[in-house]
Amino acid sequence: MCLPRLLAIGLILSHSLVSAFYLPGAAPKDYRQGEDVEVDVNVLKPGLGYEAENLRSLLNYDYYDERFDFCKPESGVRSMRSSLGAILFGDRIFNGPIKVKMNVNETCKAICGVTVEPQNAKFIDERIREDYSINWLVDGLPAGEVKEDTNTGEVFYDLGFDLGNKDGSLNNHYEIVIKYHVRPNGFFRVVGVTVWPSSLHRPTTDISSPQCGNHERPLKLSEVENSKNKFYYTYSVNWEESSTVWATRWDNYLRIYDPRIHTFSLINSLVMVIFLCALVSSLLLKTVKGDISRYNAIDLDEDVQEDYGWKLVHGEVFRTPKSPILLSVLVGNGTQLCAMIGVTLVFATLGFLSPSNRGALATVMLMSWTFFGIIGGYMATRTYMTMGGTDQRKLVFLTSFLLPTFIFAVVFILNLILIFKESSGAVPFGTMLVIVILWFAISVPLISVGAWLGKKHGGLPSLLRVNQIPRQIPPPPKYLRPVPSILATGILPFGAAFIEGYFLFSSIFAARAYYAFGFLAMTSGVVALTTATVTILFVYFLLCAEDYRWHWRSFIAGGGSAVWLLIYGTYYWLSRLSLDSFASTILYFGYLIILASINFIVTGMPSPLMFYRHC
Repeated sequence: MCLPRLLAIGLILSHSLVSAFYLPGAAPKDYRQGEDVEVDVNVLKPGLGYEAENLRSLLNYDYYDERFDFCKPESGVRSMRSSLGAILFGDRIFNGPIKVKMNVNETCKAICGVTVEPQNAKFIDERIREDYSINWLVDGLPAGEVKEDTNTGEVFYDLGFDLGNKDGSLNNHYEIVIKYHVRPNGFFRVVGVTVWPSSLHRPTTDISSPQCGNHERPLKLSEVENSKNKFYYTYSVNWEESSTVWATRWDNYLRIYDPRIHTFSLINSLVMVIFLCALVSSLLLKTVKGDISRYNAIDLDEDVQEDYGWKLVHGEVFRTPKSPILLSVLVGNGTQLCAMIGVTLVFATLGFLSPSNRGALATVMLMSWTFFGIIGGYMATRTYMTMGGTDQRKLVFLTSFLLPTFIFAVVFILNLILIFKESSGAVPFGTMLVIVILWFAISVPLISVGAWLGKKHGGLPSLLRVNQIPRQIPPPPKYLRPVPSILATGILPFGAAFIEGYFLFSSIFAARAYYAFGFLAMTSGVVALTTATVTILFVYFLLCAEDYRWHWRSFIAGGGSAVWLLIYGTYYWLSRLSLDSFASTILYFGYLIILASINFIVTGMPSPLMFYRHC
């Protein structure tokens, strides 16, 4: 009788705990009738616009940048607290100038009157031509524009709303529609926010009696010297009851663009992986089994024993490659990156990274990279000792600083460009200092601990004795030369992730929301399997050609998809981007180089470990 009672008590307690549990930053807030609802403002971002085909800029700007001349709160501008990841991803959140009360409609309320100087008018007109969007947050929920997918007819919310219009006019009136859900206890929750901006050229500038009716002329700013652009901003608020509950209020924002494309792409990739695995397995089993049978059939008493193909280099395959310490460092950093990506994808797929907690994805990635330094140090040391390395101090130093220094240097240069262009995307000095502290105070010591553990376990045993005199390597076939082999081995893994890569590019550079982490996780698994099978096949052909320098060649072949990523990134720049400034172009290729470098290390890392483990 005790066991059923304990189970019942456990179920009741677990139910109460689950009912009371919310992810950090994702707890709902209940409002009373007429209670103030928090309205914040975020940065202005360039986008593809409603009908734009190409992105024109990569620079973000603070909402309260003096050149925009936006209205400011009467109580003064206050910076809202943001996570480390949110700051790195470019969020700069401040309190907004608009006052909204729960379930209280407002009609044509004036915000403030402004006077825009000609130089600021020119700046605003340039941002309008570049399809910049305004980003507000109401109860942590982004204000968006209602749009319809022309292919599926599905209605969704696009993040942000237009700063201006195609004719160059500036939007100075905002129709705000806020949807709320009524709780059983009589409280209200915000579950949707949309804004319909419009441009109104009003006959007067008197804000004591604002006019929000239909006007034939839109508001266009004059860039003529000594001209004064005087106007005022207004807004209206309309509350609408909705059946949407708080738990699903993000569904309209986190829309998967045509999920059939993701599904078909994943199915095609799986079919390709199954075909590759079957091909590699049958080829290797048949060929190696035949070679071994032929080798065993030879009479050992005969003086002449004819070897050929991969058997000729059996005494060379474990010869120490050139720059073993650099290869070990890349393997260690690649393992660290793989662990970071794996944990992040697991958390994101299971829904632990709530979009309400802005920057959670970047925060988890950064903290995972920091604390997984112990894995990087461990794998780098064991790989180095397997190849006969002895300079442990140099290995630990390079593992701790080589890749992070490269990424930090590129980001620092890009940050200087953002500062020069007065963009809000520049990472503040304090945030940079926090990253350096995480790097030096946590990551480096953990790498040292991992190296100590790796040294304690030692390297993997060598199964074959290495010849004293290196064997001469014959000229390789054309398809095994570095450039053709990299392109050939990289095309299949890149093809498996091509569709998801397109959506990721749109998310990173075109401010499109991406939340198909389930597809992304499965695609990552497919890419890993494809890379493994292609690399195995490549190394087998390499050894059959009597080339035993497989360590670096397998690493580079495994990372060959990074070359195709660079090629695709260049194509994306030519076809989808029309960047007007040289700074935006430098930013784009800087970010692209970082992505390609990480891709190269992550996909190349498993190859040396895999062959050392199974040779």
